[in-house]
This record gives sequence, structure tokens and C-alpha cells, in this order.
Amino acid sequence: MTGFSHLNAQGEANMVDVSDKAVTQRQAIAEGYLYASEAVLEGISTQSMAKGDVFAVARVAGIQGAKRCADLIPLCHPLALSKVDIRFSVEAEQQRVRAECMCKLNGRTGVEMEALSGVSVALLTLFDMCKALDPAMRIEGIRVTEKVGGKTGHWQAERADDNG
Repeated sequence: MTGFSHLNAQGEANMVDVSDKAVTQRQAIAEGYLYASEAVLEGISTQSMAKGDVFAVARVAGIQGAKRCADLIPLCHPLALSKVDIRFSVEAEQQRVRAECMCKLNGRTGVEMEALSGVSVALLTLFDMCKALDPAMRIEGIRVTEKVGGKTGHWQAERADDNG
């Protein structure tokens, strides 16, 4: 069972001890997509959705999702994030909304899970706020696109194709 840091010598779930790691500035960016009907994309773009400015609500929800990551993922360390940024862009040609979450801190462990949680909660909130207009929406392509800091340094994912 070696090689899996979240398992102890007996193969049991284990929270990793990061106390000996150096404090470095760490950042992670995650993305994901909400595929939706033209009506939803138009409503979002013109801020004419019945529930109001869905991006504003989803942005706050995504920030909260990133901050509460350790409450959701059992072996994640609770982190004092110094910055969470949620951004949205409507990609009408692909019939989707792209969401991105950037998390940053000075710490001993990375923030990939926080970025993934933030983008996931932001997309779930968009779904919730638009589901009356399009219950067939789908969320896809959630992934880490970049991370900086720690012993692995800078890592960037290969660019995804236009199909998500």
C-alpha cells in the first residue's frame, strides 16, 4: 500500500501529517462546465433569469464551497485560504457556461481540492437556479487546470478540446 499518502502502514485511512513541510505560496485553478439550453444561456447573459443574477449567487456559493472543503472531504486539512476567485464565461457556441475557481494560500499543503470544491459548488448553484427552465442541463469536465507551489512546483494541464 506504499505510495498512497492517505493510507497508514496498516492500510487504514489516515490524515497526512504536513507539519514538517515548508510553508510556501500555493495556488490551484479548477474548471468545469454547465451545458444548458439556449434559453438558459440567453437568460444568464441578459440577467433575466427569474431568480435574478445567477452568477452573483453562484460566485458566493463557490467561495463558500472552497472554504468548506475540509467539511466535505474527510481527509482534507482545514485551510486558511487567502484568496478564492470564481469566474464565469458563457460559451454560446459550445452551449455551455465555463466556471473557474482559483484558490490561494501560504501553507504546507496544496489547494487543489478547495479549487475543485469551489468550482463544483458554483456549477451546482447555477444548475439549481436554472433548473426550472432546463432540467436536462448537465455538469461536465471538472478538473484541475493548474497548480503552483509545493515540491512539484508549477504544473499545468493540457488544454481540453472544445467539447469539454
